[in-house]
Amino acid sequence: MKYVILHAGGMADHPQQELGGRTPLQASATPHLDRLAQSGELGKLVVPADGVRQGSGLSGTAILGYDPKKFYQGPGPLEAASLGVSVTEHDVVYRCTMVTLKPEGGKGGGEIKKLGPHVIMDDATAGLIETEEARELIEAINEQLGSETIQFYPGAGHRHLMVWVNGKSRAVCVDPQTILGLSITDALPTGDGADILRKLMDASHLILRDHPVNDERMAAGKKPANCVWLWGEGRAVMWPSLAEKYRVTGVVVATSDVHRGVGICAGLDATDLDRLAGGDLRTKATVALAEFAKKDFVYVHAGLTDEVVHGTDIKAKVRGIEEFDRDLVGPLFEGLAKQGLYRFLVVCDQGEGAQGRAFYAFGEGGGKGSGTAGRRFTEPDAQATNTPARVATKFVNKLFAKS
Repeated sequence: MKYVILHAGGMADHPQQELGGRTPLQASATPHLDRLAQSGELGKLVVPADGVRQGSGLSGTAILGYDPKKFYQGPGPLEAASLGVSVTEHDVVYRCTMVTLKPEGGKGGGEIKKLGPHVIMDDATAGLIETEEARELIEAINEQLGSETIQFYPGAGHRHLMVWVNGKSRAVCVDPQTILGLSITDALPTGDGADILRKLMDASHLILRDHPVNDERMAAGKKPANCVWLWGEGRAVMWPSLAEKYRVTGVVVATSDVHRGVGICAGLDATDLDRLAGGDLRTKATVALAEFAKKDFVYVHAGLTDEVVHGTDIKAKVRGIEEFDRDLVGPLFEGLAKQGLYRFLVVCDQGEGAQGRAFYAFGEGGGKGSGTAGRRFTEPDAQATNTPARVATKFVNKLFAKS
């Protein structure tokens, strides 16, 4: 028996007026996902979130069977695991996101003397800055602000890391996406250690605002990456091995550092990113199928692009969902059917730690569509089933059950 979890991040949504009151999934042509929904169990999924900090990787942690209250410490430690950044349980890992700030009433890149009430969060991705440019900026930050206790590490795009050796983990930090277009004053770090974090963020702005990379970006009409925003903090926690618990060999196939980190922390191998170059969906399907020649279990994470998730073009989301179904779901499950018996769990959520409207399809190989005719892989169809909502942390027991 082969086992696969396919985590569709960022595709669940609310009804949209632009789509005639339908969700993007309802408006999308998804014959392969619909076939899975028809041939197996479809229902609502509950990710335990009481008393848990929110963030990317929370759903993945729960889906693989780990209680978020105990094991989810924020996205920072997960990204560190993916990037191979060595940390101890005494170190605090922060997401170090490159953002664009602007003075109130001004344009991005305008004069800002100090982070405070008259500064607006203009863009939480620094105009979706490319990795090569961002790496040069984060290296400049580390050269001037790095020390024996503070180190900055390059990631991908606007997402990077800061490690505070023996640092304080009780500061209250805010996801920059939640304050787009708003003053940053109430979102700056507060609590124990916040004074150091604020000084680092202030200093980063002074370093980045006049950096040649940002001069070139503004000259080209792009938004400058003129500050690093620290959030998503947490200490590294050791997880018991999923592979050992269920006596399976497993691998994670993902380009997201957070979700690669989830798999690595769970004791799974991680596919070499070179094999997933470009994040192409068909490539992910091909790599996942190749891994089944050596492994019992594959955890595949694939989501919509940042441009789509953070953009306002709802029709682009529909196109992205249709590409996901055509280029990943179709080839993956058609290939699996040729390899023999398999058990699947497809999970769809709103992405980036949003806990509403998560749902799933679960079943065993074949996917003949002989179950519930006409049922689709959509939020309303999942809501309409009589199946009680399942707790995400307990689903792996059902997935790997021997009977």
